Amino acid sequence: MEDQTPRVSADQRAGRAAASNAAGRFDPYARVGFDDGWGREDDLPALRTEVTEERPRKVITTNASPDIPFDRSLNPYRGCEHGCIYCFARPSHAFLGLSPGLDFETKLIAKPQAPAALAREIRAKGYAPAVLAIGTNTDPYQPIERDRRIMRGLLEVLAAHDHPVAITTKGTLIERDIDLIAPMAARGLAQVGLSVTTLDPKLSRAMEPRVPSPARRLATIRRLSEAGIPVRIQVSPVVPALTDHELEAILAAGAEAGAQAASMIVLRLPREVAGLFREWLEERFPDRAVRVMSRVRELHGGRDYDPDWGTRMTGQGEWARLMSARFRVATRRLGLDGPLGHLRTDLFQVPKDPDPQLSLF
Repeated sequence: MEDQTPRVSADQRAGRAAASNAAGRFDPYARVGFDDGWGREDDLPALRTEVTEERPRKVITTNASPDIPFDRSLNPYRGCEHGCIYCFARPSHAFLGLSPGLDFETKLIAKPQAPAALAREIRAKGYAPAVLAIGTNTDPYQPIERDRRIMRGLLEVLAAHDHPVAITTKGTLIERDIDLIAPMAARGLAQVGLSVTTLDPKLSRAMEPRVPSPARRLATIRRLSEAGIPVRIQVSPVVPALTDHELEAILAAGAEAGAQAASMIVLRLPREVAGLFREWLEERFPDRAVRVMSRVRELHGGRDYDPDWGTRMTGQGEWARLMSARFRVATRRLGLDGPLGHLRTDLFQVPKDPDPQLSLF
């Protein structure tokens, strides 16, 4: 059946990736555009980023997924202004009664009390330290972090407790926090994964409209590396018939910039992301939309997305095996095939509270 989701006018969504804003899967009602004869929505103002605040009691989320190497994570923001059309986190906005489409890019939720909540959780009796992953759902260094500084507050808490952290980002704002991350890295407490999806700035701007350019991200890898921070270049997602031919070039650029390791994840389109991605393809690359989606389905057992453990991030079939072989050969040649390093948990400590008793002398 043909998708009847009305698209938002190009002027109104300038600088955004999603083309529509369909209601989330839990909403009892759907929003449908209707021409009442008074003209279309072309006179509506451009969508602006709106930020509301959430005051969480807990911020550490645990998981038992066999596909990822950590059991706990934290995300200081819900939604992401970077607006990557392929973002697997988009469906999480439906739990808030918001659309995984344009709402995900424009209606953001910040957690200003996250550092205080984190401090309470890791100071609790019986807490066992392990690597805390930050940025696994939405980017902690998206544009609003410049003013909100929530991520910096989290790093200050982790540094004070000598708690290990693994950061994933596309945001070059991470350079601001080198003064915190570098001393932690020197003690085996911090490492960074930085994603580069394509080296083509025009494709990047279309696919991930508010992410810093590929060249700028490579410069950030260099700055982090020069500061002694272990960096992994993440080629993710690999979009078949669109960015897959760049795999070796991206890895080589990352190695030249100072990355010490690499990872790769193929495109995955859970729930609402599939429809949003198809809309984007049809608008931006109509000449290859059918080919791209055909290869995506080949990767995921004939479906837009296969959620099975073990294959959802690697894909299956001949193309997936070929990409995996290319990745192994390239990373071995470039010296990116080793681990990034083990983060320490034995240094964890709970700082003593200042003594409330005044000295008599």
